[in-house]
Parts: sequence; structure tokens; C-alpha cells
Amino acid sequence: FSSQHLDDDTVSGSNWITENNVQHSLSQTTKTTRKPYCGYTQQILSKREQAEQDSLLAAIQWPKPPDGKIAFGQSTDPTHSDFVIVKPSRFFRVGDQLEVLVRMKDFQGKPKQYGGDYLQARIHSPVLKAGAAGRIVDCHNGLYKVFFTLLWPGEVKVSVSLVHPSEAVQVLLRLREERPDRVYFKSSFKSGRYSETTECNVCLPGGLPVCNFTDLYTGEPWFCYKPRKLSCASRISHAKGGYLKGLLTQEESLFFQSDVNIKRPILSSGPDSVIVKSKAFTDSSSMDRAEEPTASPSGYYYEDQWRSRTHWIHNFNKSDDITECLQGKVIHLFGDSTIRQWFEYLTAFVPDLVEFNLGSPKNVGPFMSVDLKHNILLKFRCHGPPIRFSTVFSSELRYIANELNGIVGGRNTVIAITIWSHFSTFPVEVYIRRLRNIRRAIIQLLDRSPKTLIVIRTANVQELGPEVSLFNSDWYSFQLDSVMRKMFSGIAVHFVDAWEMSVAHYLPHNLHPNEIIVKNQIDVFLSYVCPLQT
Repeated sequence: FSSQHLDDDTVSGSNWITENNVQHSLSQTTKTTRKPYCGYTQQILSKREQAEQDSLLAAIQWPKPPDGKIAFGQSTDPTHSDFVIVKPSRFFRVGDQLEVLVRMKDFQGKPKQYGGDYLQARIHSPVLKAGAAGRIVDCHNGLYKVFFTLLWPGEVKVSVSLVHPSEAVQVLLRLREERPDRVYFKSSFKSGRYSETTECNVCLPGGLPVCNFTDLYTGEPWFCYKPRKLSCASRISHAKGGYLKGLLTQEESLFFQSDVNIKRPILSSGPDSVIVKSKAFTDSSSMDRAEEPTASPSGYYYEDQWRSRTHWIHNFNKSDDITECLQGKVIHLFGDSTIRQWFEYLTAFVPDLVEFNLGSPKNVGPFMSVDLKHNILLKFRCHGPPIRFSTVFSSELRYIANELNGIVGGRNTVIAITIWSHFSTFPVEVYIRRLRNIRRAIIQLLDRSPKTLIVIRTANVQELGPEVSLFNSDWYSFQLDSVMRKMFSGIAVHFVDAWEMSVAHYLPHNLHPNEIIVKNQIDVFLSYVCPLQT
């Protein structure tokens, strides 16, 4: 999984040819007025659902720059911007807060007067392979405060980066609302030797007859243009079509330059590190526990091992430890390729866990590994559309909520879910609906089988360039992840904070995090499955 997109072979351009050489062109209009086949505009929500959706959307509202077009020269320039550590030479102990002030400037070096820039920040001690994420507060005046909790002794360095200037975020917002078609999909229809391929999406511009593949149980919308000769029932597969080009104006594209303003470091104008002393006289084991589960940060790396601040993590360094933990259990992994990594890691690391060849397409699944000796069954299945996988057979195209409804559950059932990356090109309402369905199924499952263990893996950050940013920016992922955490708070699910685990680590960001990070995710996951008996 070296490829940076969640896919292998992208069909580029906005036209593709069906097997019968019929050319389907996508709507080239920027704002399609007629959208009769649009799922998320026609949802009928209960009062409670509407209230929740309103409050979720309000919670992720992003500050807007002042009205009018901002010229590139007046946009945020990471090179001119800087940060200072507040009182860098004061006496710091483990457990203290460290505050950093970030001052944004434009390309003329003039201070910015408004907020909305998207930043990421971490503290780290390279020698100790230690790191933790920071909490960023936008002061809406060109200044940002970053708060870190100092969690280990030694020299601790601060790193801040500008992921996108506020001007770029406004473009991402516009694309999310106006161009939900910027990643498009296709389906093949087949009868005998005759086949056709048509375009599919959550939302299709009107004017042509469509096949309505909206799910009967969850109401999840999905449409394909109707094949000319074949029936809708002859659909055999789903696949990604491609990514639209030419989405930005000349001026807008200046806000998305790899070596200028996408994930660029902001340097300190003074010291960029502090010295932290050990806590005096306390039992070191209790020092880093935070009481509330929403602690910020949720954990930190120390010697390349993730330590949670809310619960003990056992390091499963030997495959026997994993076998012992999973003995007699069925583990269901649902989601995208970032949880498929868990399937791949466990199958490769545990010798007795052997993949059973189901004849599924590579990277798509479903997949299954079995350990007959210890009675372990590990399964992976991808989530339902929208999903940018190469080819998924129609019969294997299933929604997580429906799959959960088919699981009996109990103390030997473990379920892990991640769903985020493939939703980044759609309005947030599409994602909220999906999570609402999954949450309902989880609550019902826990109701009938309260001992079932359910774990949710959060989103993670990734490498960004000018193209990837328009489809899969960390800013989109961050917005979706915030929604997911809110929607699943207060129910009996556990989180693997893949987000902080990718931000806090020293390795370069990657959509599919490096194996050492995956290993740490697995340690957190298995520590929920087999908590240390204390």
C-alpha cells in the first residue's frame, strides 16, 4: 500500500469510455441547479436528528476571512510567520502546560488580521523517540495559541506547521459544497456477453434516467445512470471512476503550492525548545494519567511506544501474546484501507493466523484469516459506497450498519470500525447520515449483547500535495473526525486515536501510516480487548 491515494489505478479526466464506446461526460457546470437524484438534500430527519445535525455542523463551523477576494500576496505565508514559546526559560516539570503563540503574516510580512488558518503542532524529543500533539486555539486575529502538556523529562522541542492558509480552507469549503462530484464512480452492468458501464454517485445531475440503488434498510442513497439496454438489476460491480481536473481558478491554485503553503513549517523567532524536569517525589507510574477520557492530548510516544493517558497499554511485542489475547474470539474489521492495515499486520505477525483465500480482489476483500489451533477468526470487509476501491463486486458491497445487524455479539466478539477518508469529498450531512446508521446498529448490538467489544479507529493525517488536498485534505479529515468523536461520545465504544498517533510521530505523514505506527494502534486496540488485570 505505497500508493498515496486510497486506490491503485486512477482513470483521470472527466470523461471515460464505456465498454461499448459510449462517452459519458460529467456535468461541467460548477453549480448544478437541478439535482433531482440527490440523497442528502432530501433527507427526512426527526426533530432530534435535525437538532443533532445542526449542532454538529455548528461545532465544525470554520472562521471565514473578511468578505471579498484575498489576493495571493495577502494570504498567509508560513515563511514570514513565526511562533514564540511563552516564558521559555521558566522552570518546567512533567505535567505542566506549555503555551506557544503563533503569529501569522502575509507575503509582504504584514501581520494577518483574521484567523481560519489550519495548523498542526507537536512537541517531541528525537533522542527519546517521544512526541505528543498540541491543542490549537484560533484567536481570530492572526494569532493562535498552542497548548501542550509536558509528559516526559528532558529537552522538548516544539514544531508547528501550516497545513493550509485560511484562504485555501475557503476553497476547500466551496469544493465540498459545490463539487461533490469531484470524485466520481462507475458500475458495470452485465447480461450474458453484453456489458455496459455507467457513472454513479451519491448525487447525479438530472436529465438522464437513473438506477436507484438506495439501501432499503439504512436509506443510504446511491445512484447510477441507467444503462441503455440493460436493466438496473444487472449491476455486477462498483469501482471508482476518477478525479475531476480543473477545479480551481488560476488565483485559487496559488493557495495550494507544495513548497510554499501546504504543510510548511513555521519557525520560532526565539528558542524552540524547553528543558523539562521530572516530577518531584511522585510515583512515576501515576504521573501521566489524565482523569477524563477526552484528555488532550489523549496520549504520547515514549521510546516509540504509545502511552495512553486514560488507560494502560500493554505492548504486544510477541506474537504469542496476541494469540493468547485473541484465543476463542471472532474479530470483525470494517472500513477502509487504513483498517485493512490491521488485518495485514495481524495476519503477517501472528504465525498461526493464516489467511484463507476467499478469491477476493487484492486490496478490496473481503478477507479472512483463521487460527484453527486457538479458535481465532479475523475478518475484514470494506464499507459501502462511496468507496474509491478499484473493483468491488455488487454482492460484496455492504453497509456496516447492515453487517452489524447480522452479528450476534457477546464477550468473544470484537468489532473495529473506521470510516472517514472516502467521505471527504461530500457535504458533511452525507457523513452524519452514515454515522447515524452505524451508531443505531451499534446501540442495538450492545443492547442485545452488552459484552461485545466495539472499537473505533479515528482518522489520521496524510501526505498532502496540490491535487490530494482538493480531495483528501487533512482539513476535511479533521472536520469529519470531529463529527465522529462527538457522535460516538457517551456510548460504550472505545477509541484508537490514530489521529494523534500520526500527528505525534516523527515519521512523515502517510495516508497508510508506517508499520511502527500500525503496531502501536494494534497495541491500543488489543489493550481494550485484553485489559491488564490490575
